[in-house]
Amino acid sequence: MRVFRDRREAGRALAAALAGESDAQPVVLGLARGGVPVAAEIAAALGAPLDVFVVRKLGVPWQPELAMGAIATGGVLVRNEDVLASLPRAEAALESVRQRESAALSARERLYRGSRQAVPVAGRRVIVADDGLATGSSMIAAVRALRAAGAASIVVAVPVGPPDTCRRIEALCDRLVCLEQPRWFMAVGQWYEDFGQTEDEEVSGLLEAAARAQPALRGSTPGAKG
Repeated sequence: MRVFRDRREAGRALAAALAGESDAQPVVLGLARGGVPVAAEIAAALGAPLDVFVVRKLGVPWQPELAMGAIATGGVLVRNEDVLASLPRAEAALESVRQRESAALSARERLYRGSRQAVPVAGRRVIVADDGLATGSSMIAAVRALRAAGAASIVVAVPVGPPDTCRRIEALCDRLVCLEQPRWFMAVGQWYEDFGQTEDEEVSGLLEAAARAQPALRGSTPGAKG
């Protein structure tokens, strides 16, 4: 099994596996935060616009690790109906947590993007990348949110993930690209030499650099004449 030097190397390896996707003129999204360095390499190789995709879990107030849903970039709400059905005053609890987490999500996106708008995904082929899968809960929420936002098709791209999680993700998306699926999997970080935390400043810097290099992020399309 391959061990990646860092997230950038993992992104370059994924970019090679996704080379044929450039014909579809995709949008590339990185899950915040660790997925953004991976996605940046993919976007650069494909000549595609890059953006960040933020997912916030909506935990049950008295049991925060239990998710009753999630919200994501674009204001999309994903509900976990099985959990909600078991809660007293479920809708009130969901709305209370949604409001709080929506404020946190908006603040995080402002920090990452500044004044730039999110890259539209409706009607587009979307490649959504992360630095790896463990339980896959964030990626599952992201895929469901992108479906709700009108993405035409969704490709999930990750360097590594356990086989059972990969099967769950593959059932939800249109294509899964996972370079390594080790049977003995303890944590994503074990498959990297350098798995240091991705800082907010790095995310902001990568998005800003991509925006300067990619006219699609400024409201035009690749090849458009102005």
